[in-house]
Amino acid sequence: MYRSILKTAAGVLCAVFVLFMPSASAATATTTFPVTATVGSSCSVVAANLDFGTYDPLALLAATATTTVTVQCTLLTASIGLDAGTGAGATVATRKMTKAADTLAYSLYQDVAHLLVWGNTIGTDTVGGVGTGLAVPHTVYGQIPAGQNVNTGVYNDTITVSVDF
Repeated sequence: MYRSILKTAAGVLCAVFVLFMPSASAATATTTFPVTATVGSSCSVVAANLDFGTYDPLALLAATATTTVTVQCTLLTASIGLDAGTGAGATVATRKMTKAADTLAYSLYQDVAHLLVWGNTIGTDTVGGVGTGLAVPHTVYGQIPAGQNVNTGVYNDTITVSVDF
């Protein structure tokens, strides 16, 4: 009987202990941290050769040819310019291919009608646009005026394409 009473008393004592035992509660501490990223502005440019082929000084019509300048920029405003080239005395209106001391004049245009000279003065004679992240081709229209009496041979020039953004 004592055993039975002891078991019952022990059970009651355990139940009382559990009831009055401090409860284990979870505490939470919080903080925050900033998340940042800087998106850089970027452009790349690729230009294909412009080849007029064989120029005939006796032809009555100007020689024409085209090439492509492909520009890829992040989402930003950009301006594409073409310099005057490396020919002595060249301007963006009249560029000069050379062969030794000989020169062959030509021009580069923004349009197929050969009305808008393509130069390198931003806001005046450059081609503007907004970057989309995609590669965008731009056609360069070249023209050699007819009737230039020059020596035979290979004439050349180098144009620098600049993308300002």
